[in-house]
Amino acid sequence: MENAILSLEGSYSEVEEKSSSANKSSESVDGGKTWKQTPFYCSDGLGPSAGVDFLCSEDEVLYQDERELQDQTLLGYAAFDELKFDGLSPSTQNCQEEITKLGEIVQNGNLDSEYKKGKRSEDLHLASLELLRRFGNGFRHFESGRIVESTYDAPPYTAVESRGFSTEEIMGIAGAKFIQSASQSVDVSSMFDNPFDLSLAGLSHEDAKMVELSEFLLASAEKVSCEQFDSARRLLKHCEGCSSDVGNPVERVVYYFSEALRERIEIKSGRVTSKGLKKNQSVHIYDTMKTSKQSFDMDTAMMRPNPAILECQRLMPFCQISHFAGIQAIVENVAEAKRIHIIDLVIRNGAQWAILMQALASRFGCPLELLKITAIGTTSKHLIEDTGRWLKSFAQTMNIPFSFKIVMVSDLLDLKENLLEIDVEEKIAVYSSYLPRKLIAMPNRLDSMMKMIRNINPCIMVVTEVEANHNAPSFVHRFVDLLFYYSAYFDCLDACMERDDPNRMITESMYFGEGIRNSVASEGEERIIRSVKLDVWRAFFARFGMVETDLSSSSLYQAKLIVKKFNFASSFTLDVDGKSLLYGWKGTPLHSLSTWNFT
Repeated sequence: MENAILSLEGSYSEVEEKSSSANKSSESVDGGKTWKQTPFYCSDGLGPSAGVDFLCSEDEVLYQDERELQDQTLLGYAAFDELKFDGLSPSTQNCQEEITKLGEIVQNGNLDSEYKKGKRSEDLHLASLELLRRFGNGFRHFESGRIVESTYDAPPYTAVESRGFSTEEIMGIAGAKFIQSASQSVDVSSMFDNPFDLSLAGLSHEDAKMVELSEFLLASAEKVSCEQFDSARRLLKHCEGCSSDVGNPVERVVYYFSEALRERIEIKSGRVTSKGLKKNQSVHIYDTMKTSKQSFDMDTAMMRPNPAILECQRLMPFCQISHFAGIQAIVENVAEAKRIHIIDLVIRNGAQWAILMQALASRFGCPLELLKITAIGTTSKHLIEDTGRWLKSFAQTMNIPFSFKIVMVSDLLDLKENLLEIDVEEKIAVYSSYLPRKLIAMPNRLDSMMKMIRNINPCIMVVTEVEANHNAPSFVHRFVDLLFYYSAYFDCLDACMERDDPNRMITESMYFGEGIRNSVASEGEERIIRSVKLDVWRAFFARFGMVETDLSSSSLYQAKLIVKKFNFASSFTLDVDGKSLLYGWKGTPLHSLSTWNFT
């Protein structure tokens, strides 16, 4: 069975292209859908029980007034480097204690008064040289120590070296410089009067310019967090003048974050609503394109394969890793089953099920009686139907006995096991690709879905997620995490795709740009794009009796083979974290793949 899947990797693009062709007649994507939200938050360093109890209590209102949390600023963010560079600083333990204390204060609802009693910027931990040393050592963020494929070995930095820094390294150096400047009370005027200083002398001219631009972005975010909007606008004007959505990756990151900060200012100052509707017609930043972005539903768009998505998946390995390694895990758990029932919580284009069909068609000694796929949906039924028709056609070509069922519910609270038509002779597997993070803001629906899954007791549940904490209620914490995460991703895009590739520009603008915009500019119910790390999901899943299972050596081998096929393979990083797989770029985890069953 392993050999069957290995032989499919070369045909992956062809499978997705056929899926795209089959669905090309679909209508335009639906508009965005707004949900009532309550927070699901666990900052790095919060204990599992404290975090989960706070995140997921069903019968109480969890949402604290986020205006209280805006009191925190980048200058008061003493754990700037420790939080971002987990496990590397000697003061990490102190950082975790402070974050735990913050979590307790939030839980008790006394954040504003209690936090102000503590020390703020006077306790600022300056670690510029330490940051630079970390970059020189390869900027690894993986913590488990058990590396599957760790190939990113950045040479030590020296002042005379002319090699370029990665986008994330540039941001880190800018962060260290910003903290240092802040400790010296450098004001906005000084930043404009002294654009370069001697601490950048060891960098190339281009890198020095990018560090300076990134420092202006951080200063802008600081002013926004303090609601000093006039100063923030002045800094953002400089950022917008020096950045570009067609420039190098640093310029592109600054471009999209500047847009998001600008929108946050307009929302906070009351010039526009959080949905982007103008209150003052003199506000010109919300042109037709931006309004289109704000109504753009990423999840609906992902249900239909389009050239931009397909090209990114072809040139970067992340999607293929989750598909091949995840399907390998399912194949191993249904190896002796004659009737297999797959429950796909987010079907999208269904390319991974073509991989499963080809693997099942090649197995011997256990004839398949039926492969049934049940797709769960709350909207865009016509797109799911298109996927179902394509899968049925593909199954016929493989001579696979196949059925496809759609379960549409207007609300996930209505999703019950009786709708799935479970047969006692079936072996059930659940596949979840980036679904739980969509439900973070709706803990009652997330709990309801998990209880339903527990009741059907699948032999395996495969979960693919974003490996990042983009859910902090504090704007500053969230901004820093978002900045480093997207810096790594834009750096990867720059290595894998041409800068003028229209598919890349669409992906950056409509998908990544929208993610940045929503996470930075919006709060409360309007902030629908949220992610938490694998450790938080572990604590959450444990509440339902779920047990994390080991990814087999075959699944890990699938991931390694995928990576080796790509250009810049040495910069893609795979790491086993506990029993799960993290994969990312130059040591920064971007995604996770985990498998689970029930006790």
